Order: sequence, then structure tokens, then C-alpha cells
Amino acid sequence: VQLQASGGGLVQRGGSLRLSCAASGRAVSFYYMGWFRQAPGKEREFVATIRGTGSNTGYADSAKGRFTISRDNAKNIAYLQIDSLEPEDTAIYFCAAGPDFGEIVRFAGGYKYWGQGTLVTVSS
Repeated sequence: VQLQASGGGLVQRGGSLRLSCAASGRAVSFYYMGWFRQAPGKEREFVATIRGTGSNTGYADSAKGRFTISRDNAKNIAYLQIDSLEPEDTAIYFCAAGPDFGEIVRFAGGYKYWGQGTLVTVSS
């Protein structure tokens, strides 16, 4: 599975962005997909994940309320909608995927495939 993240950019505090993760190579409905982010000088952290069918989602506590993960398996794309952006959201956002065996996976080691990342910069 190859993943291509896009949609990042420079936005002002309070703005919104929708990140996209385009997948190719295999039927993505068999894979859960997740988003992680890495801020400058910090470790990569989990943001959100969604099961292969889109039936279940999971979020980091810091992402609840402002982040929404979704997917369109017909288009082989997963999305991360981010609202009310804060400067603390500045980071490189990575999408990832792994074979769906029925669980919500929140740790990076549980993902087999990774995209290259897209940079989100939030100005104050």
C-alpha cells in the first residue's frame, strides 16, 4: 500500500484544514488508517484512526472535539478535518495504514505503511 498525504499549509489561528491521504496498491477497505503528527523537537504522536469499513474511529484526547477522521473507500482516500486550529497544532502530519484485524490501533508500531507527511503551520 502506498500512501500520499496532502492538504497541509499555512493557516491562521482559528482556521480549518482538511488533510487527505490517498492510498493505492490494494483495496483499502481491508486496512485501518490513521493520522499521526510530529511537532518540531517532539516525538511523533497519535492523532486519530479509523477502521477499514469506517465503522469505528478513535482519537487522542488532545484531538477530541476539533479533529474528525473519515474515509471514502470508493476513492481510496482518508481525511482528517481539523477545525479551530491552534499554533500548538503546527506539525508534520503523517497518514498510516495497517491490516484491519478488528481493533482500534493507537500506536505507531501497529501501522505497516506510512505516507511522507504534510506540513501544517498555524500562525498566531
